[in-house]
Amino acid sequence: MRFSTHDFIQKGAAFIAVFALVACSTYPDVNKDPAKNNRQTFERDAVECARAYPDAGSGVHVRQRITCMNLKGWQ
Repeated sequence: MRFSTHDFIQKGAAFIAVFALVACSTYPDVNKDPAKNNRQTFERDAVECARAYPDAGSGVHVRQRITCMNLKGWQ
C-alpha cells in the first residue's frame, strides 16, 4: 500500500491536532493553595514559566512549562 503526499500531510496534520489537544488538556489550572487559586496568579505564574522556558521548536518547552507550573503548586 502506497501513501500519496496528500495522505501523508493529512495524517500528519491529524496527529499534530490530537497532540495539541492532549497537551492543552493536561496543562495545570488549579492551585493547591486556595489563596493562589485565581486568574491573576495563574497568569503571572504561566508568564514566568513561559519566560523561563521559551519555545524550543521541538515541543520540549511544553513539558518544561507544565513541570514549572507543577512546582508552583498548579495541578
